[in-house]
Amino acid sequence: MPPVEDDSVQVDDDSAAQAISVPDAADAGESGKLKMIVQLLKRCLGVKDIAAMRLSLPASLLEPIPNLEYWHYLDRPDLFAAINDSEDPFERMLAVLRFTFSKDLKFIRGKVCKPYNSVLGEHFRSHWDVIPVVYPSDPCDPPIQHLYLAPPAAESNYSTLTPTPSESPRPPASETASIMSGWSGKSVTSGLSLTSKGASTPGKSTPATSPDLSQTTLDGDMSNLNLADDAAALLEAGTAPAAPDTPRVRIAYLTEQVSHHPPISAYYAKCPSRGVELTGVDQISAKVSGTTLRIVPGSYNKGLFVRLTDGAGAGETYQITHPVGAVNGMFRGSFYITMGEATIVTCSGGADGAKLRAIIEYKEESWLGKAHFLLEGVIHSYEPDETQHLEWTRVKHVPRSRVLATLDGSWKHRIRWKRQDAPSSAHATLLDLSTLHVIPKAVRSLEKQLPDESRKLWENVTSKLLSKEYGEATKHKLTIEQRQRDEAAERKRKGVQFTPKYFESDIDSGIPTLTAEGLLALEEELKEEELECP
Repeated sequence: MPPVEDDSVQVDDDSAAQAISVPDAADAGESGKLKMIVQLLKRCLGVKDIAAMRLSLPASLLEPIPNLEYWHYLDRPDLFAAINDSEDPFERMLAVLRFTFSKDLKFIRGKVCKPYNSVLGEHFRSHWDVIPVVYPSDPCDPPIQHLYLAPPAAESNYSTLTPTPSESPRPPASETASIMSGWSGKSVTSGLSLTSKGASTPGKSTPATSPDLSQTTLDGDMSNLNLADDAAALLEAGTAPAAPDTPRVRIAYLTEQVSHHPPISAYYAKCPSRGVELTGVDQISAKVSGTTLRIVPGSYNKGLFVRLTDGAGAGETYQITHPVGAVNGMFRGSFYITMGEATIVTCSGGADGAKLRAIIEYKEESWLGKAHFLLEGVIHSYEPDETQHLEWTRVKHVPRSRVLATLDGSWKHRIRWKRQDAPSSAHATLLDLSTLHVIPKAVRSLEKQLPDESRKLWENVTSKLLSKEYGEATKHKLTIEQRQRDEAAERKRKGVQFTPKYFESDIDSGIPTLTAEGLLALEEELKEEELECP
């Protein structure tokens, strides 16, 4: 777990204090945005934790999407749903690592952006109906995937997502697919605008797993969130199986803002048909360091927790810690993300005996030249009744006798692995991220949403941003922020504390607990009527 800036965090539901604001520039173009960003950075120099500051940004600096919708870890739910498919503990660890590398695909495929700040009590619900990946009998073979794929990038440069040449001519930009977030009143799916002529229709679900779905092209206003710099042709797998051979499964997701100062949200996802759950607490600490914005987990953020509820892995929990992130190129207006330190994946629970643990170490980038986004890692065994493994936080710390496999590659491209007991064998591909696009989520229509549900809450801000009426968007945003301050002042006057609706207030362990209303909301999402879906 990376060090945090301040462990003594006092959770406060909010404060009536006025937020620090950055004036809107007259220029709504990129140069105007850059000027506002530079102004903001000047105000943040020397600030210990930017994430805990009360900042009110002009709407023109924001991407038209709520933070709770944007900030989740299910960019590839097909990999998440398949974590518990294998009978072998080592292969389950490989599956967890594939999910780990894919959970932030938006930062690989998309641009760095700033969503809306969540307000206290805001919540977001969604689901995915996907064909889970299929694992071949040989664990050295990569998983077979069916949804939202692209040609693999060239192997000569780990830092690129340029597709390799193929015999088929590359379609023009107007015929390629774009990753979007749907905000049309007609559309209820946050997904891809499929205009590629060659895209095939994936298999449908069976009633036993999830509702029957159809492929669709989304219309209406879209928020360009996840476009790669060079728009590669988006492909479906040419031989996507049809149900009942490979039915779709549903993953339901719920998140709520449980604290405003510091900003903290809790989340929970589950795929009952595959016995897989995901939960955790999101809180970050951010500080300007030189020309970068350094981001580390906050004290309540203990990582992601993947729990297996039945099958061969029943009782296992995988804790996945967060690395240190950095947003670079701020003063040039050309943002890109790098990772530092390490992610540690620890399996606990389940059957008796030795357990598995993985260390993913991110290589320090050179000050000169292009970033390469390289990593190395190991999978090793440990004894649950011992504590020495807690001191192993880097690859070099692990005794060779405990190492089962090694990893290397780029977290933006291809990652490979190799068994330690087979030194003469070739490396196998764990995951090629250059072939993956974000799988869109399905969201209920605005008419069905509650007033404090993210899309409904920010509806006016979003519509004005999409129509480029930035002044009006800022007015609606300020109205929401003032209402939050007024509600905080009223609670203070009455001497009452804010109580989350969907999660219990105690989040000290980093593993939130659903309330009765939270359980009901998830069950409703699992049973939600069929929606347009990937």
